[in-house]
Amino acid sequence: MKQRITVLGSTGSIGVNTLDVVARHPDRFEVFALSAARQVDLMLAQCLRFEPEFAVMASAPHAQQLVDELAKTSLRTRVLTSSDALERIASHERVHAVMAAIVGAAGLPPCMAAARAGKRLLLANKEALVVGGEVFLDAVRQGNAQLLPIDSEHSAIFQSLPEDPSTWAARVEKIILTASGGPFRERDVNTLHLVTPDQACAHPNWVMGRKISVDSATMMNKALEVIEARYLFGMAPAQIEVVIHPQSIIHSLVQYRDTSVVAQLGTPDMRVPIAYGLAWPERIASGAQALDFKALATMTFDTPDARRFPGLQLAWDALEGPVGSTAVLNAANEVAVQAFLESRIRFDQIHQVNLRTLEGWAMPQVGGLEDLLDIDREARSRAGQVIGELQA
Repeated sequence: MKQRITVLGSTGSIGVNTLDVVARHPDRFEVFALSAARQVDLMLAQCLRFEPEFAVMASAPHAQQLVDELAKTSLRTRVLTSSDALERIASHERVHAVMAAIVGAAGLPPCMAAARAGKRLLLANKEALVVGGEVFLDAVRQGNAQLLPIDSEHSAIFQSLPEDPSTWAARVEKIILTASGGPFRERDVNTLHLVTPDQACAHPNWVMGRKISVDSATMMNKALEVIEARYLFGMAPAQIEVVIHPQSIIHSLVQYRDTSVVAQLGTPDMRVPIAYGLAWPERIASGAQALDFKALATMTFDTPDARRFPGLQLAWDALEGPVGSTAVLNAANEVAVQAFLESRIRFDQIHQVNLRTLEGWAMPQVGGLEDLLDIDREARSRAGQVIGELQA
């Protein structure tokens, strides 16, 4: 029987790559539902190709535009606009797997819905764990869902760990996340305040959306990945390290108690971890090119520069703080990055917003999803105030 797939964020880079892999295996997968924010034309093209039962747009005007375009075709795809539309297509009884590729905290509620419904949850939305933490993991356990990481680094770790998770604590010394260092790895630190949004979005190895590209340039994406790794693999924060690897060939590593290191290598192509997650525990063709070891440049490694990437340390600081601290950090960063992309703050001020929002936060008691969403909203408000102070 074919796996029916819901793709949350189908017009983003992860969503597009997911559909590319799905299209290569029509005997294994079929698309049940798609969701997007504003790209109506691309969503229409995806509907025409994959004929999903449901499509969701983030706003009513964009949804109506899609309805009007679909009316000109013979497709029976239904466009949903209700406030719980994402949760509905993520938890629908006919869905087997959900690709969670919505950027930001907005992806947490549908991820929770998929987890509670016991789906195979392919997690490209790191914020679900950064914001949700143990609350999200409780939903995974209660729903008996399968949680598979799609970020290339976390997929690499998952592939390098023993198959039996109950052995990880006894056998694993630490996990090592690799980072490319982004476009400013060698730039003069004293000129970072001059960085423009277009420069920050020009990643040397990966083609990504603007928000995650800026996160890569500041290495806040790696800070969020440290938090994600702590929850995904149950490691203590001190057991997680980050190393700069500009070539992005080794995607991450696991060091064992005997000092042996197991690594996963591959071309920098997101279709590889996507295909692994879709077919796990099998392996299927991803469409990515195979590594040509004879053509590989020398692989290099370095320690992250704290002056260049001050935000990286905030991951460990937030993990050591009270429950909800990681949600505050994520919210502040989303607001700060958007302000930078809109040229309202400088590149180097992203860290100032994150740090000042996180410092001195009086954390309320966290009991569930609504508490986390309240923290998210309050942190965004506080980050906005900090931005206003920086602009004054």
